Formats: sequence, structure tokens, C-alpha cells
Amino acid sequence: MVRIHEFVDEGLGHSSYVIDLADGTGAVIDPPRFPISQEALAEREHLELRWTIDTHSHADYVTGSPALGARAHATFVAPGASRLETPHRAVSDGERVALSASVAIVAIATPGHTPDHHAYLLEEDGRPVGLFTGGSLMVGTVGRTDLCGPELAVPLAHEMFRSLRRFDDLPDELTVYPTHGAGSFCSAPGAAERISTLGRERRTNPLLLEPSEDAFVEHLVAGFGTFPSYFARLPELNRRGPRRYDSLPVLDRLGADEIEAKIAAGAQVVDVRPFVAFGAGHIAGSLSNTLRPVFASWLGWLVDPERPLVFVLGDDQDRGELVRRCLDIGHERLVGELDGGIDAWTASGRGLATIPVVDIAGLVPPVLDVRQANEYAAGHVPGAINVEVAAVPGAAGALPAGALTVMCGHGERAMTAASLLVAGGNHQV
Repeated sequence: MVRIHEFVDEGLGHSSYVIDLADGTGAVIDPPRFPISQEALAEREHLELRWTIDTHSHADYVTGSPALGARAHATFVAPGASRLETPHRAVSDGERVALSASVAIVAIATPGHTPDHHAYLLEEDGRPVGLFTGGSLMVGTVGRTDLCGPELAVPLAHEMFRSLRRFDDLPDELTVYPTHGAGSFCSAPGAAERISTLGRERRTNPLLLEPSEDAFVEHLVAGFGTFPSYFARLPELNRRGPRRYDSLPVLDRLGADEIEAKIAAGAQVVDVRPFVAFGAGHIAGSLSNTLRPVFASWLGWLVDPERPLVFVLGDDQDRGELVRRCLDIGHERLVGELDGGIDAWTASGRGLATIPVVDIAGLVPPVLDVRQANEYAAGHVPGAINVEVAAVPGAAGALPAGALTVMCGHGERAMTAASLLVAGGNHQV
């Protein structure tokens, strides 16, 4: 009997899956760029990964399928409509791919989230045992349809409605394994759970309960918020084929003089320490972006991928995680880190900039709330101005002159916005 193992990246809201085909071989669905955990499982379970399968052209992360296929000598399966330039087996609607003597997948063309999207029905001995829905059907919602451009949001929403009807003949008890879920900017607002059944979704998914195609489309497009700007470039990067790494690169350690020279040459300093530490002292002009699960989304949203990056880390922070999260979204120009951390900067005789951190009792108007619009609408400090973090640089000139108090839900985004404002030279925060 096949076994399915789920791997979740909470920061990107992404799930990938390893299918144990019960014959010593396995398949991976929608692997991340560095499928470290997936390959570790295969090694523990003595699985030879013979297949790597993508459901669509991903916008939120760099696919790991081309590199995994080359490294493991696995067949890379992808929708023919993706028009990939890397070696792969292109499949079309209704095509059946035998993964082993008893297990197969059947491609189901499900355009909507993207024009090239496929779901894959998993069969064992001819019986349906799972449905990998990618960015189509998710738990409590469906994939958003505006990532390919606002002009396609409504046409693709109609396609999504018709695509979901293709699951109508499948049994209620069939387990649904989406790629996107809670925390993903690729999904419309949905539930926290990541795996469901068709029956549960038919009974409880608000979009599936809409009485007509027009009502479905209106409901779906009304729920879209903003999404990271880097989503616009990754589909093409994935289509051409991302750069492959034999192993995770290691950051060069640079002295204060070298860091200063890199800054003068145009590098961006990204300080990944906790926001309180950043506020207490940082290199002037640094971007605060605390290393945490959502680090990559904000980096990709705020920093040009062509700009060289230098980093300031705390002693106990994971360098490998930092590098992986940058490369997951296609930021390749990682110049190095400040050797010795922020203490090395001060030891060289250089000064630090500061941003005060206050608690809720210390809020002084005007207040800038940098949460997402839906968060602000759910409740906010009276009189607070709402500008989402990514929009802060463009809105800086329209903000009240003088000092600002910047806030969010926990502190990280507020410090990111504050660092952007201070670096722009327009505000005291």
C-alpha cells in the first residue's frame, strides 16, 4: 500500500509530498528548491526517488524538480502547457503515468490558478487513493487567479470554476493533498488545515457552496489581497530552469572594511536579527527583516533580486536556513555576512543607528499601521493610518511630516517599515 508523507514550509505556505510506492521507489510532488527533508526521508526509508512531479509553474518559490531529477536520475513530470526548457516528461490532460507496477497518476487539466495547471489523481491497482490538487482545490478555499495579471483574474476564475467540476465524479472519501495552504499568498483566504477530503470540501468549502458560476467568481476575486512582487518573475525563471547547486552555498565572512566597500558599491545590508536587537543598534541604511519562516516572502517583496546582499546575523542564527530561504525565491546575489556580527562593526570604530521600541502604552500619534488591509479592517488603533509594508517606500512622501510611530501585529513588520522610512531619510520613527 502506498504511503504519502507531507512536508510543510510554513513561511511560504507550501506543502510537498513524497509518495512511497511500496516497492522501494518513490515520487515527489512539487518539491522545493532544496528538498533536504524529502531526500532525508528517502534515505531513511531506503527509497529510490524515481519521479519528481510539478503541478504548475510556481510563482512563490523556485522549483526543485529539475535539480532533483538530475541528481537522483529521476523523471521530471510537468504539464505540457508549462513549456519548460529543462529536460522533462510533458503530460497532457487525461494522460496516465505508471509510477510502478501497481501505482499510477492521471493528469487532470485544471486551469485557473495558472493556465498550465494540472491536478494528479493517484491510483493504486486502478483505485483512486489520493488527489494532488496543487493550487486548484485547497482546504476551505481555492487558488487565487490573479497571479498571472489582474486582467486575467476574472477569466481564470471562470476557468477555475469549470476545473473544479472535473472532480465531481470522484468519491467523497478521497483525500485531497493541496500544494498551497495556510500562509500562502497563492491561496484565497481559507482554513488552517492543509489536507482534507473531497466530501468535506463539498460540504464546507464556501466557494464550492456558491450557487452559480458567477457567484463563485464574484466571491473568489473579492477575497484577493496583495501578494509579493517577486511572484511576477519566478514563473519564467522556473520555465527556463533555475541554476542548480550541488550543495547549499556558505556565506563568505567579511570584515567591516569589506562590508563598507560593498555598501558603497551598491549592496543592501539585510539585518536578520530580532527586531528589538536591530532597534538597539544597526548599520545605518540597513533593512530589518528578522530571520523567521516568512523571511523569504518579505525579502522578495522589498529587495531587487539583482541587488547584492550582505547580512548581519546574531550568533545563534542558522546561516544555512538564511541562504536556503534566499535561494528559495531566486535571490542569488548573496555577497556575505559581517564577520563577528554587529559587535565587529562597533569594534572597528564605526557608529550605529537606533530606532526606539515602545509598547502599546507608548504609542504617540500619528500611528502608521503596516499590516495587510484585511488585518487592519478586522481591528486597529483609532486614527491609525494603514499602509502595507511593501507600499511604505512609495507612500513615504504622503505620510505626515515629523515623527511617526509604526506598528504591526508583532513587531517584525513594523521594524521593517521603520527601517525603510529611515533609510529613505524622510522620517523619524
